[in-house]
Amino acid sequence: MLKVIINGCSGKMGRVLANCVNEDSNLELVCGVSPQNNNDLGFKAYSSFDYVSENADVIIDFSHHLALDEVLSYALKTKTPLVIATTGYNDEELDKIYNASKAIPIFHSYNMSLGVNVLLRLVKQAAKALSDFDIEVIEKHHNKKVDAPSGTAVMIANSIKEVLPMSENKYGRYGREAKRKENEIGIHAIRGGTIVGEHDVIFAGHDEVLEIKHTAQSKDIFAKGSITAAKFLANQDPGYYNMDNIF
Repeated sequence: MLKVIINGCSGKMGRVLANCVNEDSNLELVCGVSPQNNNDLGFKAYSSFDYVSENADVIIDFSHHLALDEVLSYALKTKTPLVIATTGYNDEELDKIYNASKAIPIFHSYNMSLGVNVLLRLVKQAAKALSDFDIEVIEKHHNKKVDAPSGTAVMIANSIKEVLPMSENKYGRYGREAKRKENEIGIHAIRGGTIVGEHDVIFAGHDEVLEIKHTAQSKDIFAKGSITAAKFLANQDPGYYNMDNIF
């Protein structure tokens, strides 16, 4: 039985994840952590890791990038493997994650969907084969999402740059001098309604267009992906892991 702590347990993703954990007979939700109201969750939850006394085999983090120091501190202190599914980290925060992974196993992905991570592999193949095509990334999310572009859009752009290192990101276009430049990866963010998540990668060439698209139809796919990551991570040595290791 794998014992799990959920960080960000009172958020939308935290609640979805808690349901998925409770439905898995091989998992036990020992507690959650969130500074928000935890009174209606139906399981033990704390406002801070300072109050957590339960032992766990893994922490799954769906919180906020500003909560990184606290969850890293607890994971390092207790030597607990950590799955990070939170987005919006800056370079300094990413460095903290990499440094912590030298002492404990850390699984980090901007998107926990298995389908999205297959999309990344397809995008790299397309970029290699269609290197002279114009590339645009369009991502759509609900109107409550804080960060833009999405972490997944950044992952897509980074995967393209692995194949086409001269590429540069262009975030949106506006004005009379907005003509597309060579080697540009256009990245565009749309926010509206209750869109769970859509990512469309467009390769536009002379008289032909290839589109590779992923649509998330519920938040369950991200929760279940993080559970897959947690089961993988629990028995790993210290190090930095991502979906490539699972595939």
